[in-house]
Amino acid sequence: MLTRLEVQGFKNLLDVQVDFGPFTCIAGANGIGKSNVFDVIDFLSHLASGTLMEAAQQVRGPADGRSGDPRDLFWDGYGDHDREIHIAVEMLVPATVEDDLGSPALATTTFLRYELGLGYTRPDGEASVGRLALLSERLVHINRGEAAEHLKFAHSAKKFRNAVVVGRRSGGPYLSTGTHESGLVINVHGDGGSSGRPQPRAAARAGRTVLSSITTNDHPTILAARREMQSWRRLALEPSALRTPDGFTDPRSLGSDGRHLAAALFRIAQDNVNSGVAPDADAVYARVAGRLADLGDLGVESLSVEPDQVREVLTLFLEERGGLRLPARALSEGTLRFLALCVLLEDPTVTGLICMEEPENGIHPANLEAMIDLVRDLAVDPDEPPDANNPFRQVIINTHSPGVVQLCSREDILVADNRLQAAPDGNTTRALSLLPLAGTWRARGATVTATDADLVVYTTAPPGVQIKLPMDLVG
Repeated sequence: MLTRLEVQGFKNLLDVQVDFGPFTCIAGANGIGKSNVFDVIDFLSHLASGTLMEAAQQVRGPADGRSGDPRDLFWDGYGDHDREIHIAVEMLVPATVEDDLGSPALATTTFLRYELGLGYTRPDGEASVGRLALLSERLVHINRGEAAEHLKFAHSAKKFRNAVVVGRRSGGPYLSTGTHESGLVINVHGDGGSSGRPQPRAAARAGRTVLSSITTNDHPTILAARREMQSWRRLALEPSALRTPDGFTDPRSLGSDGRHLAAALFRIAQDNVNSGVAPDADAVYARVAGRLADLGDLGVESLSVEPDQVREVLTLFLEERGGLRLPARALSEGTLRFLALCVLLEDPTVTGLICMEEPENGIHPANLEAMIDLVRDLAVDPDEPPDANNPFRQVIINTHSPGVVQLCSREDILVADNRLQAAPDGNTTRALSLLPLAGTWRARGATVTATDADLVVYTTAPPGVQIKLPMDLVG
């Protein structure tokens, strides 16, 4: 779980500090840059697996495509000045993970703060692009005694916090930045604490973060931090992917674009049967069908996934109350997206952070409440311990929809706005701010907050409205 994000110098995130809980809705106008929050989270996730340049190329470019020029990641990246990005995250990581060889690794502590500094090295020639440079890296633990101060959202200390904040460490950092006769180094410290000599890695020659280079259980806590960041993903459900048929040998987990929907549901049903959670696959399909029936305009009778032994494909079928039987590929885009989230809800193996842009797309206004309830239910319940029935999932959505904002709790809303901030050159400029609403848990200690007046645009009829509810029906 990502509990806090601090960003300086990434795209239009000149200086952003924000706390997250199990569920967050970022509300802001089109084109304000709220998607860049997802970009920086996506960037960190890719940095945990690949090289600096590979991660940079995975981030959206200025035209919503992929960019090959790392300057697109920086604030005023094409200006004639030095460029730096500084990112810090506080996160709850898994207590037990597997290394790249399948061996278990037990973290010494599970509440961590990771800090990363990146710079830009100019290209050698005219026909080349510059590259990212590693400037600093630091990984430290947050003591259990400090956990209540850092986990600001409402939760059960006994059931939730004591289950997710475990272990102890008496020593210093797991990763630190220092200097060596050869230049800047990132020091890798052992899990045992202050004893033992750190292993220095030359930052100048590093084509990737040092955290991403930890692949074995020799450094289990660093590996746990890496696995946590690798689990962060951006869910962008695409109709074409949702409609793609699944072969018997295809992956059986739902892809970030919605691919493998039928295979994922088939595997979930089989897992439930094999573990004794459900008497048969139909019981699992019935749960998904029941949730899908929340779309009031869809008369769902049943769902099933049928293997075709001849063609070796899995097909998801929906049967309506009138008897009409349809393959999933015949469903509308909005119904398919809703169905994919219903399947995700049933999958306890999907944990970590899920970012979703505008989940209301393709959903009829009458079904908006069902969609927001479903998205919110994907997130862990912080009043109960995480387990198979309460998967440790976190959800962040963004929206510009009045309907979505009205359906979200004030506690869950961040208002995205472009406000004046101090630029690195000493001038003032407009950059993205994420403001909690006054009186909510995120507002404690915040220097600037939003008020209900900032939500007026989401709660009142727009100028020029031509259709209004008759007064005798209001209230």
